Amino acid sequence: MTDLLLKKNSTDGALAVRKRSLLAPLAAALVLAGCMTQPVAPAPHAGVPVPASFTAGGDALPTAPWTIAAPAEAQPRGEWWLGFQDPVLADLVQRAGQANTSIQQAAARLAEARSLLRSADAARSVQVGASAGVTRQAGAATTGSAAPATLGTAGLNASYELDLFGRLSQTSDAARLDADAREALLQSTRLMVQADVAQTYLQLRAVQAEQVLVQESLAAYQDTLRLTQRRLQAGDVAELDVARVQTEVAATESDALALQRQQALLTNALAVLAGEVASGFVLPPATGDAALPVIPPGVPGTVLARRPDVSAAQAAVLAAQARVGVAQKAWFPAVTLTGNAGHASPELGDLFKWSARAWGVSALLSLPIFDGGQRDAQIEGAKARLEAALADHRGQVLNAFRDVEDQLTSLRLLSGQAEAQGRAVTAARRATQLSDVRYRNGLVSQLELLDARRSELRNRRQELQVRTAQYVATVGLIRALGGGWGEQPAVKLAQMSQ
Repeated sequence: MTDLLLKKNSTDGALAVRKRSLLAPLAAALVLAGCMTQPVAPAPHAGVPVPASFTAGGDALPTAPWTIAAPAEAQPRGEWWLGFQDPVLADLVQRAGQANTSIQQAAARLAEARSLLRSADAARSVQVGASAGVTRQAGAATTGSAAPATLGTAGLNASYELDLFGRLSQTSDAARLDADAREALLQSTRLMVQADVAQTYLQLRAVQAEQVLVQESLAAYQDTLRLTQRRLQAGDVAELDVARVQTEVAATESDALALQRQQALLTNALAVLAGEVASGFVLPPATGDAALPVIPPGVPGTVLARRPDVSAAQAAVLAAQARVGVAQKAWFPAVTLTGNAGHASPELGDLFKWSARAWGVSALLSLPIFDGGQRDAQIEGAKARLEAALADHRGQVLNAFRDVEDQLTSLRLLSGQAEAQGRAVTAARRATQLSDVRYRNGLVSQLELLDARRSELRNRRQELQVRTAQYVATVGLIRALGGGWGEQPAVKLAQMSQ
């Protein structure tokens, strides 16, 4: 450019100045493109102060300091449900993974996101097409004659847009990040369904165990009723004693029916989770009590590394950042190269002769100047969506901390509650035994015996409910951590069913 300005020929100098003036907007655009900030991934805990350890660890559960962990959202979550050592649960989880409708919907959305990514990548490649047509036109400017003429054309067209400023590449990056987010959401949905299956199944087994307790109590009440009726006939007790026992029998039968209803609802919920029709869905009988997995120390340090919802939110932030860049680069020039080759002839019979061949090559530069504020509005909208994505990401991180704290607190307190409840059940059983012996020997009133049995039943049911809460909280912690916590016990279905 400097050489052109130093030439003595004024015509050449004027031409050089003109060229420089024409290239100035393009150079400025290149400088602006170089200054564009590239998307930067937010830290897994961006904007959230990271605590040194979980405050809910207490004495029952070990607390571990937070460590910097590499992203692990793509790692498998492990077959954590095998830790409960229940073959029926393992089979249900497998069936839900294949037929659950929520998982199928998430997989379909992932497939859609990947197709959009392929479409964005395809826009960066050469576009080739074929065309053919027949035109009837008149006019000296088009056919060289005032008489109407027919023009037939056939050929191939090719076009390619130069991605000088990275607009197309950033669009492709945004689509790729959207696909990453959908993949993380699929992982999140799969983990959610697995956790729902486990929690619903464990609650169902607890209800079935509670039904056994109620039936045992009902049998005891019925036995007491028969004894009281015989004593009434002998004149040893009043009719009031019989009415009291009849009340307990009827109330216990009502509890049994309520538990049957709850069992039916949980069974139907399991059928839907497994992707099956509730009508006719039957579970095999339980092989025993499910094991309660033990939480090893050091688990909380990597809670944010595998949580799929946090990974999805992070990918959404990156995609929003990329789209801000795409919106900003809409102001930059677009350069498109096009070419065509084929045949054109006023006679259809001569269309494919060698003499009728035709070709053309062109380059198109388009530069927006005024659009009434449309592009500025698009930039502001993209920035607003970025701010929303950042807020959502921070919310997901806060929820991750809260979820783990909730479950750790629950497990710590439930452990102490289960121990205390066990002592209460032992004492209640002994009290019932003593009251029954004393009542049969006529040493205590019937009211004392009924109170003892009610207390035993209440405490045994409470013990089952605490145990169920421990199962549910354990599954909730697994879900909060994004999956299992390491190597799963080598438990095979065949071994568990033995």
